[in-house]
Amino acid sequence: MVLGRATVTGTSGRVGAAVARELEAAGWSVRGVDRAPGSPTGVVGDLRDRAVREAALDGAGVLVHAAALHAPHVGRVPDAKFRAVNVDATAALLDDAAKAGVRRVVYISSTSVYGHALVPVDRAVWVDESLRPRPRDIYDETKLAAEQLVAAGAVPAVTLRIARCFPEPPPVLAVRMLHRAVALSDVAAATVRAVAEESVTGTFNIAGRYPFTRADCRALYQDAAGLIAERAPAVAAAFRDRGWDLPRRIDRVYDSGAAAEALGYRADRDALDALREEG
Repeated sequence: MVLGRATVTGTSGRVGAAVARELEAAGWSVRGVDRAPGSPTGVVGDLRDRAVREAALDGAGVLVHAAALHAPHVGRVPDAKFRAVNVDATAALLDDAAKAGVRRVVYISSTSVYGHALVPVDRAVWVDESLRPRPRDIYDETKLAAEQLVAAGAVPAVTLRIARCFPEPPPVLAVRMLHRAVALSDVAAATVRAVAEESVTGTFNIAGRYPFTRADCRALYQDAAGLIAERAPAVAAAFRDRGWDLPRRIDRVYDSGAAAEALGYRADRDALDALREEG
């Protein structure tokens, strides 16, 4: 049974492609759009072009907007282009989506928008949606501006602030998966949930499965290795077997509790999964 047409932007990129695959597996007919060709991408073109936007949105009931300039582009791409791609094109896309009869928008943002608010003082920062974003660069500024456009738009929408989800060296990824990274498969699954839960709107963090609570913030900043050994002994043993040091300090923990309550999101993969895959 086909649930309807979903347009996904950025489908030649890592996140957009994973979302497209997951939506198709869930029964959606997906039309992908990206500036670069790719296997899930049916419309190749720049979203700053009205004709491209209209071709992408034709017949769509749902829009998942993942296309953007990202943090690695900071300093390499002029700020004006960041604003044109991440803000102006998003505004135009939202306007065209409303005109095309799209009934739901899911915007893929980033936990990076918290910016300077992620810097700890005497304890790890517990990062839930009540933490006020303090953008530190043009990427953060434009992603936050796009979030505001999505929230104010005519089409009911959800914004997903996704945690770090790109490949990293195994020792680094294993640590990140304890407190600030998320598996790509969990991002895709969360997006499908956000598409399906049509009565839900708002902004939600999407992060991994971590062994810590808010009460652990001071201990994580003072002796993370000791707390990891206590809360995740299998992870500590796996680090020891590989000759890797556990982190002495953890500076932040992302909290997906709101997404769990509103969307039924539960991360499937954690640090131990990353270690098993590393071998």
